[in-house]
Parts: sequence; structure tokens; C-alpha cells
Amino acid sequence: MMRQRLASMLLAISACAALIALAMPGAPAAGAERAIVLEINGAIGPPIADYIARELNAARSSDARLIILRMNTPGGLDTSMRQIISAILASPVPVATYVAPNGARAASAGTYIAYASPIAAMAPGTNIGAATPVQFGGSPLFPSDQKSQKDQKDAKPGESADTETRKIVNDAIAYIRSLAALNGRNADWAADAVRSAASLPAAEALSLHVIDVIADDVPDLLRKIDGREVTIAGKPQRLATAGLEVQLRPPDWQTELLMLVTNPNVAFILMLIGVYGLIFEFFNPGAVAPGLIGAISLVVAFYALAFMPINYAGAALVLFGVALMIAEVHIGAFGALGVGGIAAFVIGAVMMFPAQVPGFSLSHSVVVVTALGSAALLLLALAAVLRRRRPVVTGREALIGAEGETVSWQDGEGRVRVKGEIWLARSDAALTAGSRVKIVGRDGLVLRVQHIGSA
Repeated sequence: MMRQRLASMLLAISACAALIALAMPGAPAAGAERAIVLEINGAIGPPIADYIARELNAARSSDARLIILRMNTPGGLDTSMRQIISAILASPVPVATYVAPNGARAASAGTYIAYASPIAAMAPGTNIGAATPVQFGGSPLFPSDQKSQKDQKDAKPGESADTETRKIVNDAIAYIRSLAALNGRNADWAADAVRSAASLPAAEALSLHVIDVIADDVPDLLRKIDGREVTIAGKPQRLATAGLEVQLRPPDWQTELLMLVTNPNVAFILMLIGVYGLIFEFFNPGAVAPGLIGAISLVVAFYALAFMPINYAGAALVLFGVALMIAEVHIGAFGALGVGGIAAFVIGAVMMFPAQVPGFSLSHSVVVVTALGSAALLLLALAAVLRRRRPVVTGREALIGAEGETVSWQDGEGRVRVKGEIWLARSDAALTAGSRVKIVGRDGLVLRVQHIGSA
């Protein structure tokens, strides 16, 4: 009987759990066909590329019928862009790149991703283009004044006269043309977007066949692309998107954390915290906390900087500026080293992150705040050093040279009042009570005094 009751209770609990699971909001029904929405918001770097590639790979074994990349990006790194494009081209599930919301853009790397997608869509009030690549060292790809005669002769109208620049631009043009051919889009405009950084609003992009559709939101996009024929893995496929359940899969907390760490402003601040923490630990052994925090911050900063297009000369100049400010504290060059250190710090910070790389430039406010913070630390350190060098005002040395008055005196010995205290004193001079004396030495608790006049 007990076993039957226990079995009945377990059966009732299981039934309740199943009903609760079915009633939970946001949980997709088993076997329901759906469209998965992934977010690309901000600069395209390694964390975003890993997130997109991971989700596209997971969609292979799911019941997803469409992957929507809702995108708003100023661009990003070439390696991360190519990783995303490779995942799109290898995906058996159709991918639609949707530039949204209103006011969003698909600049630089975003243009290539849109061209690689079987469906390219934009919301009203958005733009696409400006796909000119930027050299990793930070030099923009536009003509320079100092070119060799051979480069000028070989260059075509509208192209850079620099050979290395032309190689990079021509490679990018060939790449985006091949992506345009895959999905039957406007290859000539794509080449202009790379060569001359051309950009288009949504309406013009649709008329020039740069994109396939303009949609107000995701449900509108699903309605408008329903029945379209796309090419997936070399085979034609007709989309059936009307009525698909929409499931949003934003980046998880690990991706969000890595995106935060690989932000140039955060990475730069972490680097400074690491450097100053280790310096403080070095000059104050045993403090532990500064060294621990500094070491962790420096390792995380190095991880982030490894993925960024930084100028290593600028990074070296930042560290050299910090070294000059530390030298000012210990050498005392009347401010010359300190001023030079702050100047080197600011110049290096500006040089370290090239402003031409979309999404990976350092904020000027961060440069100003960190420079002022470093200058404040320098002033505090200098003040501490100056306090150490002040004359001693207490202890034995403070009594030497002080003046006092004899209280009583007999046979070369007596008592004197110095700084409000009564001391035993000794002198070779003939003194009387009330004589003014000066302290010239000290033997234990007995002062040696010299007569300087009457009170």
C-alpha cells in the first residue's frame, strides 16, 4: 500500500512539473520551428566572432529555420570578420543579416558580413558601406604625398599610389566581389565601398540591389522574405519564414565579459592598474594586495591587447612616461623628468590605439583622466619625499641649537628650562639663575649649554 501511494505521489509531481515547464513564458514549444536572432552590437572582435560561430554551429542540430544577425557595428578586425563569414558560408541554416534598429549602421566589416549572407536587410534610417580596410599598424589606406615615381606610374585613377596599400585594397575588393557573386548582389558598388569608402542609406541600398529588403522589425522581415529562393551550400532553397517563432539569443555573460575586457579603454586602464600596482608592491614589499591586483590586471590587459591593433611604439612610450615619473620621485630633477614623463604618457596613449581602426580607438577623455591621475600620483609621491627631507623637529636632534633659561645654578651644574621642560645642564661658564643659554650638546639626560646673555 505504501509503495502504491509513493508511486502515485511521484506520478503527480512529475505531471505538475511537466505542466509548469509547458506553461513557462519564453520556453519554445518542443518541435516548434523558429527563427533565432543573434546580436552584433559594437565593434567586431574575437568575443563576438566566437559567439556567432558557436551559435551558428549549434543551430545545425536544432529546429531553427533561419538565423538573423541583428547588426549595428562600426566595423572591426579583419580576422574576426572572416571567422564570422566562414561560419555563415558553412551554415546549413539560412542566415539573414539585418541592420537594425533605426539609426544603426553596417560599416566596414559589417558590409562584408551583409554581402556574405543569403539575405541582407536593413531597417529604415540605417546605412551600409565605408568598407575601406585599414592597415593593422593604424595607417589609413589613402594616398600619401611621399610616393615613388614607379608607384605613381603603376597606380590607377582613384587608387592609392602606395604598393602595399594597393595590394591590401585589391585583395579586399576581390574578396567582397566574390561574396557579391555568391548571392547575386551589386559587385560594382561593393568595390566602390572598398576603394573609396562609399556609403548608402537603406532606400538607395535597396534600389542598387546592395540589399534584398527593407523591414521595420524582425516579424516584418520574416513576412517579406517568405518564399524567397536563396542558395545554401551551392543548392537552391526556398524560405518558409512566415509564422516562425522568434527566439532571441543574446551574448552570454562570458562573451559580455570578454567584450568588456577587450574594450580599448578598459584594457588601457587595466594596464595602468597593473603597472602601478606592481610598482607600489616593489617599493612596499609585503603589502600583497597591490601586487596581487596589479599582476591580475596586467595579465588580463595583455590578454586583451593581444587581440587589438595596437601601436607598440605608443605602448613603449606610455611605459617610458611612467618610468620617468617614478625617476622624478627618486632623483628629484626639479620637475623636468615629471613633466617629460607626463608628456610621453599622453603622446604614447594617443599613438597606442590608432584612431582609424573602427571600434578600437582610445577615448580622449580616458587619456585625459589617466594622465591627470598619473600626475596626481606623482605630486603625492613628491610631497611624501619632501616630508621625509624636512628638518627633524622632535627627539635629541631637535634640542641642539635651542635656547633656554637657567632655573638654578651652582658649581658648573644646574637646571635649565628648554621648550617648556626642565633639564639637568652642565657648563664651563659661570652662570646664575635667569641666564640665557644655548644647547650645544647632550650627554644622556644632561644638556651641555653655552651662555648667551641675561634674560
